[in-house]
Amino acid sequence: MALSHSSVDAEAAARLVAFGMRPKQLPARDVVYGDLVRRYGEDNAFKALTHAVAAGLGLMVLEVNQQAGAVLAATDESVFEIKMDSYARQAKIRERRETEKVLHGLIHLATAALGYPRPDDLANDTYIGRVSVEQVDAMVREAARMLDERAAAAEANNDPLADAPELEQAWRAYTRRPAAAATKDGRLAADTTRGMVSRALRFLADQGFLVPVSDEQGGTYRTTPRYQIQVRELAADAAFDDLLALDVVAVANSGGTLRATSSDTL
Repeated sequence: MALSHSSVDAEAAARLVAFGMRPKQLPARDVVYGDLVRRYGEDNAFKALTHAVAAGLGLMVLEVNQQAGAVLAATDESVFEIKMDSYARQAKIRERRETEKVLHGLIHLATAALGYPRPDDLANDTYIGRVSVEQVDAMVREAARMLDERAAAAEANNDPLADAPELEQAWRAYTRRPAAAATKDGRLAADTTRGMVSRALRFLADQGFLVPVSDEQGGTYRTTPRYQIQVRELAADAAFDDLLALDVVAVANSGGTLRATSSDTL
């Protein structure tokens, strides 16, 4: 039996959503994907159908374009939502305690802030940021130092630390960890902060958000259009604002090379 036009359209919309769930697949590399992205931009009915198919799967369409493809986000309680425990397994976090989850949250916030430190960078679709393991680690450590000072001032003013932003409650756990230490076979120890950052950046690369560039500074990556769209969503998060408000990110030159302002940056 021949499929109706509505059935064919629904299948095409579902296929576009399916392409979006393959993080490293891009329209430029697949003719069918490219055609579906083009149709999404030109056909409002197909666009609405794609959103409906995604919503039925517990997904939200953030953006669809030729550079990033279909960029999706899981809604609350969606079967596709990456829970922290699931992330912990994928990133090979040995201890999934609450502290570990917060620390990895800090790392991801710092990575996003380093990748796009200025509103103009986030708004510019052609902007490509670069981040490295050492930069992210240095930024979190500098933020921790500043949060330490803020916490001390708050305590001096009888302002309970528990009432402070979430970031202020995590700095001690991060700074207690060594930045780097080698295992017997020369690899970076997993329980060091740079080991944690390295796993987090590799996870983002696996998700199509970052692309490895070199092994310099513990591993250097460039951002992707897919990641830019995700960070635009993250930028609405209060914790992201808290981190940027500390002013520990600076642009080193007009070429967009980024560094943390910590004296530990290499």
